[in-house]
Amino acid sequence: MGNLFGRKKQSRVTEQDRAILQLKQQRDKLRQYQKRVTQQLERERAIAGQLLRDGKKERAKLLLKKKRYREQLLDKTENQITSLETMVRSIEFTQIEMKVMEGLQFGNECLRKMHQVMSIEEVERILDETQEAVEYQRQIDELLAGSLTQEDEDAILEELDAITQEQVELPEVPAEPLPDRIPEKVPVKAKPRQAELVAAS
Repeated sequence: MGNLFGRKKQSRVTEQDRAILQLKQQRDKLRQYQKRVTQQLERERAIAGQLLRDGKKERAKLLLKKKRYREQLLDKTENQITSLETMVRSIEFTQIEMKVMEGLQFGNECLRKMHQVMSIEEVERILDETQEAVEYQRQIDELLAGSLTQEDEDAILEELDAITQEQVELPEVPAEPLPDRIPEKVPVKAKPRQAELVAAS
């Protein structure tokens, strides 16, 4: 009944993501193993030194052989970790390449659809029409410029100056000299309001 009202969501985790996760988990386990073996090697070296001090040379030699074997295992572990990390980087880079390819494919499809809407013939026709319209306008401009005489040009300039003068109307400057001081304003006394009310009744 749980699926009655909702759909099962698809996981966004891909097979590549799972593979990367497993590789990283394996790498982490190897690093833990490497750390554990390194600590054991340090202990075994200290024990071998103690055995030599105690005069137990054969036991110290046996312990150092065991230590040497574990060092070789440690080298192999390091190589395995390097291999795992290389594999993880390769998978991650391949995922990026796949996304780039998907983007390029989508872009190519968009361009193809745009080219279907706008063909080369259509673009050439529009450019030709635009060129014809520009040429037509240039001919009109030449005709208008050629039909005006110098007198017409002078009249146009005079009319332009007149319009400019009409638009900018400046106040006239007084001919009399201006006073040196501005006269002080005398305050006006306000009449009592009661007198007005009595007169109105």
